[in-house]
Amino acid sequence: MMAAAPAPAPGASPLARAGIWPWLALALVIFIADQWTKVLILGHYRLGDYTPVTGFFNIVRAHNTGAAFSFLAGASGWQRWLFTAIGVGAGVFIVWMLVKHRGQALFSFAMACILGGAVGNVVDRLMHGYVVDFLDFHWGGRHFPAFNLADSAITLGAVCLILDELRRMRRGAA
Repeated sequence: MMAAAPAPAPGASPLARAGIWPWLALALVIFIADQWTKVLILGHYRLGDYTPVTGFFNIVRAHNTGAAFSFLAGASGWQRWLFTAIGVGAGVFIVWMLVKHRGQALFSFAMACILGGAVGNVVDRLMHGYVVDFLDFHWGGRHFPAFNLADSAITLGAVCLILDELRRMRRGAA
């Protein structure tokens, strides 16, 4: 049986008093936006179709059976279940971290972004066997691997985690 998180201290910030619900709501908004954009891409593009938007950006339909930068995309299919399990495990861990560190705004924002993105990509893997990617940046004939809103949220969350840790280190040194 899981013990309840300790009550916030008197005078705690409104975020601490609200607990994890605002962060779970943010993760849900990210998840919905991610899935909505992927539905649009799946409904309007065939695999490989693209629309140039600028001289360095296209909307494209791509399928990624691997992980970041198509890592293990060429494997025989087992990677679908490995990355799904990793995503589910990360989701459970993140919810636990949100409970444990509620009220730490930047940290919780980062965790919520990562959670929303991870769940979005896990749903893709379960529904399609691949992640739908559609944001294609390129320059000088070289293309950055296509990605999606879930990947963007995960990246934003990772950057915010680094910033949060740098802030924590700076406060500790002062």
